Amino acid sequence: MADRVVLAYSGGLDTSVGIGWLKDATGKDVVALAVDVGQGGEDMADIRQRALDCGAVDAVVVDAKDEFADEFLMPALKTNALYQKRYPLVSALSRPLIARHLARTALELGADSVAHGCTGKGNDQVRFEAAVAAIAPELTSIAPVRDLALTRDKAIVYAEEHGLPIQQSKKSPYSIDQNVWGRAVETGFLEDPWNGPIEDLYAYTEDPTVPRDADEVTITFTAGVPTAIDGEAVTPLQAVQRMNELAGRHGVGRLDIVEDRLVGIKSREVYEAPGAIALIAAHEELENLTIERDLGRYKRDVENTWAQLVYDGLWFSELKRALDAFVDKSQEHVTGDIRLRLWGGSAVVTGRRSAESLYDFSLATYDTGDTFDQSLSKGFIELWSLPSKISARRDLGRP
Repeated sequence: MADRVVLAYSGGLDTSVGIGWLKDATGKDVVALAVDVGQGGEDMADIRQRALDCGAVDAVVVDAKDEFADEFLMPALKTNALYQKRYPLVSALSRPLIARHLARTALELGADSVAHGCTGKGNDQVRFEAAVAAIAPELTSIAPVRDLALTRDKAIVYAEEHGLPIQQSKKSPYSIDQNVWGRAVETGFLEDPWNGPIEDLYAYTEDPTVPRDADEVTITFTAGVPTAIDGEAVTPLQAVQRMNELAGRHGVGRLDIVEDRLVGIKSREVYEAPGAIALIAAHEELENLTIERDLGRYKRDVENTWAQLVYDGLWFSELKRALDAFVDKSQEHVTGDIRLRLWGGSAVVTGRRSAESLYDFSLATYDTGDTFDQSLSKGFIELWSLPSKISARRDLGRP
């Protein structure tokens, strides 16, 4: 039905008002699509009913938590993906998944357009629309807030005039986006980068300054994916949820960043991602034990490029897919156990073991039993430094 538009629906004010706003502006009936990526909060059935009460001709709810963990979070974990070396791509990972369901639903219904609630100032508009373009280039993307001048004050008036079932409470001073991988907080007093974050910003983590005993946890990986925690088998989703709980108890994963947005401005963001940060720390250390030196060095460059591509909304690009193949190959031997100590906002590796380990005690030890032939080092160094020695003679004008 080309007279329909599928809207990515959160249940909040803007997307609820956006249902009628889109209908009025485009003449199209609106199908609301709500995707559960572990964001918590309201029951998804309540969100579905609200969409219908706000005028959607249909409302689709998708439980995508396992899909999100299996197909989006695990590739990010295997890549140790951190944008600007710190941000674990919380929102950036959920957008291509939601966009994929948007496009699929639109194609199934025969709709010719999709919509989202992003402004024209952030990264998410790019992520949604670039993903939809890569999946279904024939679809048109509409953003009511950006394209149809739906501001918050207009949304409140519209909701009151049309009697929409949206309870208006005191506006939160923050803009918040969250899923099972983490939580992002911005705006309000945080827009001044001199202002420090306060405790009521946080929901996934407890105050790391409160005295408590440290916890130790052992994470088992198989080919780069966590498969057990303290000996108990887990799915990828369960691994993230369990580590959110354990690491969150110690305030692990609190991040305060000034980051470079794709649209060209800098923004100040506060994140909390306890499970993500703890799992990445563990995974990276297991790679140090099991990945050959030159592969590890090269992979670190790939990790940076991969994170930038995903941050910039290019999850479905050919380069990103090619890098996925490289990363998957690199994980063949990343199997073993990592012990983490969780305490005071930190996740510190205290032990590592693997049947795939490249660590050779007899080569590494300085004690009796050392099998490393140190007599070979002199000739090795002479050959290794020979190009530098020759060029130095030329540059210094010496024979």
